[in-house]
Amino acid sequence: MIKEFREFIMRGDVLDLAVGVVIGSAFTSIVSQVVQGLITPLIGWIVAMITGTSDLEGALSILDWSPTKGVTFAFGNVISAIITFLITGFVLFLVVKAANRAKKLRAKEAEEEVEETPTAEDYLSDIRDLLAKQVAEDNTHPVEQTNLSDTSK
Repeated sequence: MIKEFREFIMRGDVLDLAVGVVIGSAFTSIVSQVVQGLITPLIGWIVAMITGTSDLEGALSILDWSPTKGVTFAFGNVISAIITFLITGFVLFLVVKAANRAKKLRAKEAEEEVEETPTAEDYLSDIRDLLAKQVAEDNTHPVEQTNLSDTSK
């Protein structure tokens, strides 16, 4: 059982998955900081200018409903979370789109760098073409025929 577990862990798929999870969590941190530190405050500033509040949460808190004291339905927090989710998704979309574009450019450059090396078949077809051309040229020049029977001269 330990041997099977070791084989399972050492498979490339599991290691690739582990690396993907670690890099994914680090990337999530970057995207979250971009959204929380740059984009959400920008949207909050725009909403605050329109509504006259100090920030996005203050602007959305007007949507909260409290039917009785101590019970509050925080619709503003839900909408704020939805906006943050949409912004995060959009930023992630832009990053992935840019990465895919860079990957395509790199692949195109790699294709351009690969020179086509001639194969044996290419050399043989070139030789065949040259021989055919030489035979065609030889057939266009008439060969002087000598008459062996006429030796009286």
